Amino acid sequence: MSTATIHYPHVAKTPGICGGKARIEGTRVRVQSVVLLHEEGASDDRIREQYPDLTPAQIHAALAYYYDNREEVDAQFEEDDRFFAEAEQNWAELVARNGGQPPSDPTPEERAIPRPLPWTPQK
Repeated sequence: MSTATIHYPHVAKTPGICGGKARIEGTRVRVQSVVLLHEEGASDDRIREQYPDLTPAQIHAALAYYYDNREEVDAQFEEDDRFFAEAEQNWAELVARNGGQPPSDPTPEERAIPRPLPWTPQK
C-alpha cells in the first residue's frame, strides 16, 4: 500500500492562515467555502461571482481536495457548527441577562462573546 502524499495544486494549509485549514493558495478562501457553495448547487460561475479572483482550476482543486479528504473537511464543518451554536447561546444568555439588549458597558469577558450577525433587539 502506498503512503505517498498527494499534492493538490492550488490548495495550501499554512499555520496561522485560516486557522491552518485547507484554503485556495494565495487567498484566504477556505476549501470549506467552495464546498458549501457547491453543495448548495452553485455552478463554477456562481462560485466565481462570490469569489471573483478564483479560477475554475482553483475551484476544482478545492473540490478534489474535499472529495479526497472528506472526513477532515466535514469535521471542520462540525467544529464550526459547534462554535457558532455555542456563540449564539452565549450571546442569547448575555442579552437575556440585560433585559433583551446588549450591555451598554460590557465587561472584558462580555466583549469577548462573539456577536451573531445580523442581530436585532428582542421584543
